[in-house]
Amino acid sequence: MNTDIENLFKDKVIGHPAGLFVLFFTEMWERFSFYGMRVLLVNFLTMAAIGYNPGWEWSVENAGALFGTYAMLLYITPIIGGWIADKYTGYRWAVIIGSLIMTLGHVSMALETEFSLYLGLVLLVIGTGFFKPTMTSIISEMYKKNPEKKDGAYTIYYMGVNAGAFFGMMLCGYLAEKVGWAYGFGLAGVFMLLGTLQFWLAGSLFGSIGAKPSEIHEVELPQNINENSVVVGEVEVEEKPNPFTTLDKVLIIISSILGLGYAINDPLSKIGGVDIFSALQVGPLDGQYVAVFIALLLFAILVIGRILRYTRVVRHRMFAFIIFAFFTVFFWLSFEQGASSLVIFARDNVDRLLSGSSATIFNIINTLLTVVPLIIISYVLYVLWRKTFSKIPGSNIVLVICFIAMWGVVGWMLNRDFNTTAYDVTYNAIEQPDMDENGVQKTNEKGELQFKYVPVTLNMKVNDTKNMVSRTITVGAPFVDYKVGDKQLIINKNKELTEFSFITTEERKQNLKNHAASLKKDTGFVNAIVTKVRDNEVEITVSWFSILNSFFIIVFASFFSKWWESKYNPSAATKYALGLIIMAVGFGLLAFGSMGMVEGVKVSMVWLILAYLFHTLGELCLSPVGLSYVSKLVPARMIALMFGMWYLAIAIGNKLAAVLGGQIENITKEYSLSTFFLIFTIVPLVAGLLVFALNPVLKKLMHGVR
Repeated sequence: MNTDIENLFKDKVIGHPAGLFVLFFTEMWERFSFYGMRVLLVNFLTMAAIGYNPGWEWSVENAGALFGTYAMLLYITPIIGGWIADKYTGYRWAVIIGSLIMTLGHVSMALETEFSLYLGLVLLVIGTGFFKPTMTSIISEMYKKNPEKKDGAYTIYYMGVNAGAFFGMMLCGYLAEKVGWAYGFGLAGVFMLLGTLQFWLAGSLFGSIGAKPSEIHEVELPQNINENSVVVGEVEVEEKPNPFTTLDKVLIIISSILGLGYAINDPLSKIGGVDIFSALQVGPLDGQYVAVFIALLLFAILVIGRILRYTRVVRHRMFAFIIFAFFTVFFWLSFEQGASSLVIFARDNVDRLLSGSSATIFNIINTLLTVVPLIIISYVLYVLWRKTFSKIPGSNIVLVICFIAMWGVVGWMLNRDFNTTAYDVTYNAIEQPDMDENGVQKTNEKGELQFKYVPVTLNMKVNDTKNMVSRTITVGAPFVDYKVGDKQLIINKNKELTEFSFITTEERKQNLKNHAASLKKDTGFVNAIVTKVRDNEVEITVSWFSILNSFFIIVFASFFSKWWESKYNPSAATKYALGLIIMAVGFGLLAFGSMGMVEGVKVSMVWLILAYLFHTLGELCLSPVGLSYVSKLVPARMIALMFGMWYLAIAIGNKLAAVLGGQIENITKEYSLSTFFLIFTIVPLVAGLLVFALNPVLKKLMHGVR
């Protein structure tokens, strides 16, 4: 009688079981939703409250505090979710439960109220806890009798991850920025729900795989032959059991409570003014940071205490692992600027307007960038349909609906960009001296006095017109045909009042009026006259730059894979050093590109594109290395704790990234934008040089593990 695994391998798609591609699409839609929301959150929270696409006008510091806690918890809850899946629900039901909870989270965020936002983030954190650890567990179970195919399976799976991230950030970001935030958050929820449905309807394809919790939890440990042994050279040495003591458990509980307390308290104190750690304040040091110090100290005592109970070789290997985990924090605190400070930089400081031939070239490149991968993935769906429609028709139909919807959104997006025209318009503004903190008028690099220009809105009463001037700006609009002399309403797009959009429909005009009335503020509507019709124009969305990471991963991943398999494969420490140093180069380019930049001046997008390129190359050097060394360096009895520790390092890196990224406005105001990026140049550079210098020490500590 054939087993479920043997049956799975009967229906092959591109040499792999069809079930793998069901998981591929499930992960793709989940990543679509996750990254689609992720790229919007900080932008939405910090966008001007009165404008073409109003946000909440939070400070970047407050937005970073909230996002950092959200990102941190995403790496904590999977530890609990994985345990629940192992013990109670099974992997497949954990995927469905997690997906449904995340769908509710996206729906909640689309409502755009303060309560619904917080509720949505909580639901997304809980749902991710169920979803994240289970998908790879199903793949592992599927391939346990075909281990030689597992590397290829994970490669295909991670292509689904990057495809989902790519299209999620592009399409959710485009809808949110061009139409409205609710549409972006809503699109993420729609595809999350459809992805859940297609996975649930494909359940019969997997048989009992992942359906019920296993009585014995299997862990793949290539260099740890059994739970109580460790490999030294070619010899398996028996290792004495090292059970958790009562003190160990107490330390875990206390450090966990303090760590989670900080994660919650940070945004709570900054946004809500409630500090649950105020009693711990020491001098100028906030109580929450004292709590963090205590938590880290207790956790260090726990880890070191347990390590010292092992034999010499095991101790050394685990110390090596801790060193890698430590430097992981510095990588992610820099890399994850892509979710906070780089979003703000792209929005406020990068020249994203293209017109004429430049706009045409971008539209062609963007079309190829979008359509070609979508054609490839659609072909995979076609092959899957042919192989499995008789077995799982419902799942295939849902997938077809998903792709029809995605092709529709892509077609609408590209058509909109190809049919956007640029117009020069004039409007009246009040000229005001641009003063510094000391009350002295600012000057530019040429020594010329600087001014600010406040647009004269419909509701503004202007008694003295001596400082009123006429300003000319370029504004783009899709699917309209204005003529010279036409009078049109425009409204600001950012807090700096330097970019504007036409109000092209009565519906948007009324919605903006109602929104301003609810805030008891001026509508911000400005009368303008069209003075010139220009060529086609495209304004690149803020979220577009975030897709570059996924694109570069797809382009360069195979090169790095071949490098690691060649005789030139560098040591783990060298890979870490390369990852950190290459990351630093990316931020160094941003620091150089923004050097000497004054208010109102924007930098070329080339600097940001290059930065994302180097950040991705750094990620490809470092990111895949870490988890593989958990199984290679850690004895089986410590595997759960060390996996948790590894994800804790990433969680801390994500939280620090958002907290430090939230200082972009403060540091830019006090020093310069170049100084801000210089921080993220120096920190990973120094960390990279340190880990490279530790290479001989790490080799000795690893005792032959490569």
